[in-house]
Amino acid sequence: MKHLPAGVFARGLAMGAADIVPGVSGGTIALITGIYERLLSAIVSADSDALSMALSGRWNALWHRIDGGFLSILLLGILTAIFSLASGIHWLLTHYPQLLWSFFSGLILVSAVLLIRDEVTLNSVDRLAGFTLGVCIAVGAALMPPVSFLTGLPGLFFAGAIAICAMILPGYREVFCWC
Repeated sequence: MKHLPAGVFARGLAMGAADIVPGVSGGTIALITGIYERLLSAIVSADSDALSMALSGRWNALWHRIDGGFLSILLLGILTAIFSLASGIHWLLTHYPQLLWSFFSGLILVSAVLLIRDEVTLNSVDRLAGFTLGVCIAVGAALMPPVSFLTGLPGLFFAGAIAICAMILPGYREVFCWC
């Protein structure tokens, strides 16, 4: 599905604003605004074939393979939001934390409802057990106290890699990944 550049940029702004708030995922915004599947497809397309295209200088083919127009406009929106909205979000967190957290918690609940409605079919015991286990793990992770391990650069790299991967998951609070 094609999206107009201004719409992709606006979605990027919303994703960037969500990423500023600790524990809120830009992936939630991507899901709610209808670009989640296209975003995942673009990310998945950056594979060994894309690397071969880059190494052989086939830039046009690479750009089309990874949906470069979409990704670049989305990234521009995300970065614009991060650099322009960070102080405003910080002010809201300081002065109106309950309202801001309520808003973002509502977004997470909406994304959960959308995922369950559109993607989850609990038509077998295995699927129901997997769904129940996933919910239990998510609740357990949310209730766990923060821990610290792997200090230094390797720990920072490892925690950053996990947090970046988690940022794309709707509703996942990447703040739990900062080990």
